[in-house]
Amino acid sequence: MNNLDIVVVEDEPKIAQLLVDYLERDGFFVTVLNDGEHAVEIIRERGPGFVILDLMLPGKDGLAICREVRQFSSVPIMMLTAKVDEIDRLVGLELGADDYVCKPFSPREVVARVRTIQRRLQHQAPLTPQSELSYRDITINLERYECSVRGQRIELTPVELQLLRGFVSQPGRVFSRDQLMDMAYKDERVVSDRTIDTHIKNIRRKLSQAGDEVGQVHSIYGVGYKLE
Repeated sequence: MNNLDIVVVEDEPKIAQLLVDYLERDGFFVTVLNDGEHAVEIIRERGPGFVILDLMLPGKDGLAICREVRQFSSVPIMMLTAKVDEIDRLVGLELGADDYVCKPFSPREVVARVRTIQRRLQHQAPLTPQSELSYRDITINLERYECSVRGQRIELTPVELQLLRGFVSQPGRVFSRDQLMDMAYKDERVVSDRTIDTHIKNIRRKLSQAGDEVGQVHSIYGVGYKLE
């Protein structure tokens, strides 16, 4: 994975060129796709370090692309959308997006968010003698930034893995939503409680699909969540 290689999937030429200008100015190598038809195949082949993905695309929409990419890659994905409805944002996050930006946006902000997410991923998994965390059948490898259940890898977004890492490191501890926000978003961005709830919902679903005997994240009414 080349962290300087970014794939931008955007069908509006002016927006795509604006992103190219600012990203290349910051040292990135940018590939632009103007529709979603072959986006998944190209992302699989190129193995980029970041994907910027428009929601509404000809050929195949951004949500479908995001869902398919998450079947084989945990590459950070930022979704661009002209829809401001919170449900659309949460659907994007549920399918595995790491961040979203509503149009119109500042290209400088997009570049800054890309850099922030990359820095967070680079520093979240330092190489240490204790490179793994385990609880019941869940194992998190901090060097490879991967999660497996009974030896079978499950695909988690960087935010989901960071949250599960916190739960696995202290099973039984109740984390408030504020603590979970701080755990998941080191850049101190403002996110809603509903966003955290959506990430927890995704973690629960993926753990359940992996087997009935793994630990589960439970909600504590009025307080937060814990792993049992």
